[in-house]
Amino acid sequence: MKIYSQKMLSLFDLSLKLNGFPIQKAKAELNRIVHLSEEDFAVFLQNKKDEIVDFHLKNNSFYKELVGNKTVPNWEDLPILNKHNLQKPLEERLSKGYTLKNVYLNKTSGSSGTPFVFAKDKYSHALTWASNIMRFGWFGIDFNHSYQARFYGIPMDFVGYQKERFKDFLSGRFRFPVFDLSDEILEKFLKKFKTKKFDYLNGYTSSIVLFAKYLEQKNIILNQICPTLKACFVTSEMLFESDKKLLEKQFGIPIINEYGASELDLIAFENTKGEWQVNAETLFIEILDENNKALPYGKEGRIVITSLFNKANPFIRYEIGDIGILDEKSTLQKPILKTLIGRTNDVAILPSGKKSPGLTFYYVTKSIIEDDGNVKEFIIKQTKLDVFEIEYVSEKELDSTQIQKIKEAIELYLEPNLNFTFTRKTVLERTNRGKLKQFKSYL
Repeated sequence: MKIYSQKMLSLFDLSLKLNGFPIQKAKAELNRIVHLSEEDFAVFLQNKKDEIVDFHLKNNSFYKELVGNKTVPNWEDLPILNKHNLQKPLEERLSKGYTLKNVYLNKTSGSSGTPFVFAKDKYSHALTWASNIMRFGWFGIDFNHSYQARFYGIPMDFVGYQKERFKDFLSGRFRFPVFDLSDEILEKFLKKFKTKKFDYLNGYTSSIVLFAKYLEQKNIILNQICPTLKACFVTSEMLFESDKKLLEKQFGIPIINEYGASELDLIAFENTKGEWQVNAETLFIEILDENNKALPYGKEGRIVITSLFNKANPFIRYEIGDIGILDEKSTLQKPILKTLIGRTNDVAILPSGKKSPGLTFYYVTKSIIEDDGNVKEFIIKQTKLDVFEIEYVSEKELDSTQIQKIKEAIELYLEPNLNFTFTRKTVLERTNRGKLKQFKSYL
């Protein structure tokens, strides 16, 4: 299979080219940007920011209307674009010269609760792929030769399903659909690793963690049965330190954390030093306070991103809906994401008026609930100010001692007098793409 897949994978660059994405030109430009001196990079960044704003003010009526009558606005005066602004027909948001036929089209997953369709011009999308190729290359992964074990969802309609499988075939991927992760299915996954020469795993954090827990239960180290494995890349959901340790232990390979958004690009990608390096080549990242003022490195705020190359659709000072901190050691050319705290709409509002990232509940509960390996995964829902529902999948029901420990921990870390219900499930609800939403507020 490996020999066959390598032949197929030589089609990867070719398939991009045939679809109108100038990958060689994009790789050359990315290489040039990466090798700029610090001074030249600062000039490049300023020029790209000026260029992209100027282009959209002249060629995009949607963006011009958003900015208003300012003739040459300062960067800080430009509006913050949000997902609600983008929930209008794409034709109304496309720049002059771009149509539905000459752009790359896709839609966001809707995990933020605000899905929309977006476009990228073909060169901008080629740069996204060049950026992916470079970063995966840091770990010895070559999209033209490496074989991927892909833990993702898949469209269930016939046409969508076949299209996705064909893309997998061209891209040298074998897909493990994540909608059913029962032990019987995980056993089938395991058999594939015994018979196929995978080079790396890539996919949703929660699914890959569940697979690692299954291996732990069976006392199996993955790279001992699939010695070709080099690395595992997790995406789309929070990776906790304890889960990272579990993955390293059960897979026996480096675990790399990535953070991206389909409408933009890879936003941050763990480098070989273990730093979450921000993509400063095709994006400009700002951390803003509640008054839209830029915060210094080390301060927590809203993540706002500008796509420096996308001419088809403006993503200028675009609020992605996440909260994070850039490390104090960041530079303009090499920003480091110190912490990704979670989504702005995943904040729990408590009876006292205190606001707390929903993942705090998840994190505190997780530290207790998984002590004995009984609970496989769980989610937390806030239904009222003081009412939270915990749904979990486990071998056996949680006992009163465990429930009491969870309540005490939450009281310690958050506040007293919160009410919890615990419901054991056979399977947890995932999005239509297979993502697990770990915390959700229904307020």
